Amino acid sequence: MELKYKRVLLKLSGEVLAGTRGSGVDYDTVQEIAGYVKKIHQLGAEVGIVIGAGNFWRGRSNPNMERTTADYMGMLATVMNSLAMSDALKYLGVENKVLSAIPMPQVGEAYNRENAVNYLSEGKVVLFAAGTGSPFFSTDTAAALRAAEIDAELILLAKNIDGVYDCDPAKFEHAKKYEKISFTEVLSKKLGVMDLTSITICMDNHIPISVFDLNVPENIIKACSGLNVGTIIEEA
Repeated sequence: MELKYKRVLLKLSGEVLAGTRGSGVDYDTVQEIAGYVKKIHQLGAEVGIVIGAGNFWRGRSNPNMERTTADYMGMLATVMNSLAMSDALKYLGVENKVLSAIPMPQVGEAYNRENAVNYLSEGKVVLFAAGTGSPFFSTDTAAALRAAEIDAELILLAKNIDGVYDCDPAKFEHAKKYEKISFTEVLSKKLGVMDLTSITICMDNHIPISVFDLNVPENIIKACSGLNVGTIIEEA
């Protein structure tokens, strides 16, 4: 299968890595996802990955905790998830680099755009850890920012749902799925597929987003090939 998009940014939620456990890291699940990444990598895709932290940390649960402290804890959780994915990729023979927005040389290189682009060009998968390195920004924003910085042609937004709906399909039977929708509509309708900052970054940098169900194994390959396997968010 020929790829339409040669440089992509895969955004995974932390919850996805927990599998059926609900929290922490389920290594079988991580290995399975790494297998999907290996497939598009073998087809010639240059792949960057951003992983959330929801399997370890969902932000401050106590109002007395300072927001910046809670956010830094979440950033550290994304580093753990990135290391788990890096290890799974190495096991499958896929060269990769973990680049952290918070310097921690014992576990990964400090993020540098030039190095990231060079690694991608060399055929290495690049895992962007620790979010943006600053509090008050989500891993969605980190994904959009890194995608813009590395000149990604597409963001692969892997979910446990098969696309973008006008309301929660788990709660409303009449929920309507969008095959395609513009950035402006997502913003005006506040659909919540990504935070508003992320959507704005993608819109300003003309980076389409493919939202799809990760539980269907071939969806990542099909999305990279230009097929709509869920919902496409792009300019009108």
